[in-house]
Amino acid sequence: MNASELPNLPCYLNGEFTTLPNAKVSVMDRGFIFGDGVYEVVPVYAGRPFRFDEHMARLDRSLGELRIANPHTREQWRSLVDRLVQAYAGSADKNPAEIDQIVYIQVTRGVAMRDHVMLPGLVPTLFAISNRMNPPAQKDRREGVACITADDFRWKKAHIKSVSLAGAVFARQMSADVGALETVMFRDGFLSEAAASNVWVVRNGKVMGVPKDNLVLEGIRFGLIESLCRDAGIPFELRRIAREEVLGADELILSSATKEVLPITSLDGKPVGNGRPGPIYEKLYAGYQRAKQTS
Repeated sequence: MNASELPNLPCYLNGEFTTLPNAKVSVMDRGFIFGDGVYEVVPVYAGRPFRFDEHMARLDRSLGELRIANPHTREQWRSLVDRLVQAYAGSADKNPAEIDQIVYIQVTRGVAMRDHVMLPGLVPTLFAISNRMNPPAQKDRREGVACITADDFRWKKAHIKSVSLAGAVFARQMSADVGALETVMFRDGFLSEAAASNVWVVRNGKVMGVPKDNLVLEGIRFGLIESLCRDAGIPFELRRIAREEVLGADELILSSATKEVLPITSLDGKPVGNGRPGPIYEKLYAGYQRAKQTS
């Protein structure tokens, strides 16, 4: 596909609203040359951004880690997101309340001659676009999905939502090559995360996740799932989780902006628990749907 074949979707680039085929970035942009930038993905339900403040807080953290100045205030970001949501709905001839969307935001350090040093005074490149959300198929919710495992070969600053995603791309391709949905990764024998999802382990009725450290991206659903567990009376804990605990889990659950929560029922070709979505998943999914109505 070349630029002229891209869908004619509305987008935003460096202060201007345009369409995707017309959006142009310099070949010397450090996002292109070095992957020197960050991104954020905001789900939008019935025209309302979901957990918007949490997404913006993570964008702030990622930019701060890379020493890139945030080009917008929180209010400016919200105005931009709302305008993109309206624009995409209009392009689909729909009311925003009729379409669930995903808003993608990317900020790079900007344009400069190639030099590894973080040159001061650059103007960040800001790109954003909204598109229709493609949720998991109902069959996957009913039956669960297959995943594989792999060693986590990515860098040790996974807490930054960086556009340098070659490791995640390769990990996700490993699962695609065998017809699985995700690759669950381990570092030194302990769970980290999946290629494009966080992973939750259920044992003896307790939901467990990994610590919020530099080895994982703190998904926006970390706080949400803790809240859902509290509301449902489900014990919740963040700690290091050994590979053996994952392999012996009663339930395994993926979470991400597009998956929401999704059950893993097969791992490396072996059933997880009884091979069906479990009761904890069902409670979390139901709670998630309620949370979307009040966002």
